[in-house]
Amino acid sequence: MLLVCTSALSAQSISGVVIDADTQAPIPNAIMTDARGVRHADQTGRFSLDAGAATIAVRAPGYLRATVTVTPDAPMKIALTPFRPRAVYLSAYGVTNAALRDAAVALTDHTAVNALVIDMKGDRGMTPYRSAARDQIGASAYVGDHAPSMKDFQAVIDALHSRHLYLIARIVVFKDDPLASAHPEWTVRDAAGQPWRDRENLQWMDPFSQEVWRHNIDVAQEAARAGFDEIQFDYVRFPDAGGLRFSQPNTRENRTSAIVGFLDTARARLAPFNVFISADIFGYVCWNLDDTAIGQQLETLGAPLDYISPMLYPSGFTWGLPGCTNPVADPEQIVRRSLHEAKQRTGLPGVRFRPWLQAFRDYAFDRREFDATAIRAQTKAAEDAGTDGWMLWNPRNRYDPADLPR
Repeated sequence: MLLVCTSALSAQSISGVVIDADTQAPIPNAIMTDARGVRHADQTGRFSLDAGAATIAVRAPGYLRATVTVTPDAPMKIALTPFRPRAVYLSAYGVTNAALRDAAVALTDHTAVNALVIDMKGDRGMTPYRSAARDQIGASAYVGDHAPSMKDFQAVIDALHSRHLYLIARIVVFKDDPLASAHPEWTVRDAAGQPWRDRENLQWMDPFSQEVWRHNIDVAQEAARAGFDEIQFDYVRFPDAGGLRFSQPNTRENRTSAIVGFLDTARARLAPFNVFISADIFGYVCWNLDDTAIGQQLETLGAPLDYISPMLYPSGFTWGLPGCTNPVADPEQIVRRSLHEAKQRTGLPGVRFRPWLQAFRDYAFDRREFDATAIRAQTKAAEDAGTDGWMLWNPRNRYDPADLPR
């Protein structure tokens, strides 16, 4: 999504201001990238950059990213368009299935949905396209092998963008069975020193491994080149199991350093693409004062990420919250209180969060369906908290338009 503006080009610098296209108010701390690196506007939205760049890429949480053309006419006034994604999820199978994909796109005609989260590397290491990064490392698992019509995945992405959809590439990081099979030397080990498997019989990668970091960022760069607006890292954590062996001691300090280190590295390598960076976290991370023994320490995540995405599924709050012993009976409370807690602890505004919300049947309490009342209670709580929209998770990729806000 491009916005072309003009600038004054002196021998020394380019200066100007970044503003909200609707209100004309300055946007503080906007992120600006040119051939020389990354800079930030100041608290008043003003900036000064070295001359010489032909274009500048700009983004800020709560707005669409933009690329502006530098011309030597007048001080730059870069207007960013406010935008809050309201997304549904499509797995690798969902996006390659025409019926599921078309149904998700059709939601944009009659509901508030204006964005899609698409698996570019899913829970089982499957990609919806032929990934050069996966091929090169011997970890290919391509759903298109069974869906010939998806050989031109780029055409699908282009078509979705033509509908003005905001596209989020979900990349499952450290849970990666195909990569583990290809490179067992990088895997998590059990107490006996054998490759460990989780409850789904899937292997995980060692979060300390720089090789694993590099590969996942290679996949993220493929998504950025394809035109995704945002890269969302999931399973960017240590396994929630005891007695496991890693290449470094499994201490809280080491875990949090590994997770932040990966995210910092990803942010640096993705900087030239001007994509937003987000990551999913457990819902209880909003509440736990430690790293929940998985490396997700809430206070450390604001710096490397544009958006923090807590998974606020009421079914996931199996221990409840203080004063709330049946979360599925009051989904609004789970979302509202968790976001309040996260904002209070981090000092970040609501726009720095975009939660995952539940659009699937309960599995932990009474097996109730999450219908229009439950879904809309969650989305309203998210919007009341000033978040950067919300995302609905349904593993079957099926969403009833009647259940969704309009």
